Parts: sequence; C-alpha cells; structure tokens
Amino acid sequence: MGEINNPCMTCGACCAYFRVSFYWAESEEAGGCVPQVLTEQVTPFLSCMQGTNSKTPRCVALEGEVGHAVSCSVYPNRPTPCREFDQSGLNGVTNAACDRARAQYGLPPLNVDLPTIDLTHLSCVPAEIHRQV
Repeated sequence: MGEINNPCMTCGACCAYFRVSFYWAESEEAGGCVPQVLTEQVTPFLSCMQGTNSKTPRCVALEGEVGHAVSCSVYPNRPTPCREFDQSGLNGVTNAACDRARAQYGLPPLNVDLPTIDLTHLSCVPAEIHRQV
C-alpha cells in the first residue's frame, strides 16, 4: 500500500469497523504468517485480529488516525480477509462494505474511477524473515 495516491493510506475505516476473522492456520503458531501475538481465538477453527472482536472494533495492527494517515504494522503478514478486501472503486468496482465503513467515520464513498493498483508483489513473509528485517 505504498502507492502515493492510494486512498487507503488516509482511511483505515475497514480496520476499525469490521471483525477480521480468518482460519486459525494463518497464524504463525500453525505455520502461517499472521503474528500470533496479535490474534485471538474465536472458535476452534477461527481466529481474529486482536481488537476487532468488540462492539467498537479497531485492529491492533492499525497505526494512525482513521480518516487521516494510517498504516498496517503487519501489512506483508496480514490475514486473508485483509488481502481480499478491495477499496471501493478499485478497477472500477464498488465495494459496499468499504463505503459502509467509510460512512461510519464520516468519509465519503470512493470514486469508481480509481486507477488500478498492483499489489501482487506484496505477499506473506515467513515469520523468521520478518523478524530479521
């Protein structure tokens, strides 16, 4: 998300609106890349990012102020729901969930004419490599 014109860098609403649930095996403990210390168990098969399993969710990995300047402290090692959640307007497709989260924070919906952003180069980094960086 290092793109200069990426609206997610000044938003973060999705990280402070939804519970981020994922299959437990995505965590480091099971060989995945999501830092174990930032997760909590929801069911025997589901984990979530700490801070998102509450009435006022906010992911523990979210840094900054929603709607101004934000970043994810574990971006290369984020879970699948975060990887698959597209900003509204990306590639000309509206994401109603993105728009709903933005509205919660008084942010307008994003334009559907946003340029294509290639994020394929950002993938899961094994925990041992992440710790060395």
